[in-house]
Amino acid sequence: MTHAGLPRTAGFHDGELAVQRRAGVGGLAARLSGMLAPGRLSGGAAQFLAGRTFAALTARDRNGRLWISPLTGPAGFLAVEDPTTLGVRTSPAEGDPLHGLAAGQQVGVIVIEFATRRRFRVNGTLADADTGALTIDVDEAFGNCPQYIQQRHLTPAPPVGPAAGGVRHGTALSPRDVELIRRSDTFLIGTTHAERGADASHRGGSAGFVRVADGGLWWPDYQGNNMFNTLGNLAVDPSAALLFADFTTGRTLQLSGRAAVDWTAPGVPGDDDRTGRRVGFTPEALVAGDFLPLHASDVGPSPHNPELTDLPA
Repeated sequence: MTHAGLPRTAGFHDGELAVQRRAGVGGLAARLSGMLAPGRLSGGAAQFLAGRTFAALTARDRNGRLWISPLTGPAGFLAVEDPTTLGVRTSPAEGDPLHGLAAGQQVGVIVIEFATRRRFRVNGTLADADTGALTIDVDEAFGNCPQYIQQRHLTPAPPVGPAAGGVRHGTALSPRDVELIRRSDTFLIGTTHAERGADASHRGGSAGFVRVADGGLWWPDYQGNNMFNTLGNLAVDPSAALLFADFTTGRTLQLSGRAAVDWTAPGVPGDDDRTGRRVGFTPEALVAGDFLPLHASDVGPSPHNPELTDLPA
């Protein structure tokens, strides 16, 4: 874990550079390195954040395990206090694995507006974690492209609390967990780097793009911005956390475990976007509960979703 106050180096780190080279996009990625310069929350970013109702936070629990948790609230719950400080007027709910998380650690936040297919990432240090509020000192802040975001209009749902459907802690996927994963078209992933800290990112595709097998899961890596922030982190630290959500009921599945990039021949069965890359994930701990008080009944698939290919027998 990066210690509070330790400055991040500029540009891409060793893991990101290694994945970029192997993917043959080092030159293309170099043009984007400026996005990783010390971040400031400009007027446009502040306006976008102020209007959002959904975000996800990557951090470690009191035992040092990495998780990614939903953060929700009315418009305005994300407030730019100054160009390098993000205030979050909520915190992970009781029963969530990050409830009561410790300040002084590196965290990653992704903020998504599904209706307009916009997303924004903020990475930095959790300076304060009072009850019901968080303060993040910003190191990096940048937007991402709209690819693979499924269009949804999230509306507030009556808060029922995680105990309504029961909170389950475990280490192995249940049939209900597998069913949720297999019909999901969206999930959030948290990763980390020893020097650069935590990161939160988005993955999307047609329902079924995440495959479940042998107690774990895997998904093909799709064409993106060539920065490889997530895969670069995994190249040097396999710690990973996943968040799946049923947007019609608010049920969530949070997984913490280990992930690795598998390089295959492009176009093998399951390589939907013909990148020759897939990520395998082994869960070590999980929490399932009703932690998403935002629901959506309709979905507009992203026009960029690759067609799912036949899977190995």
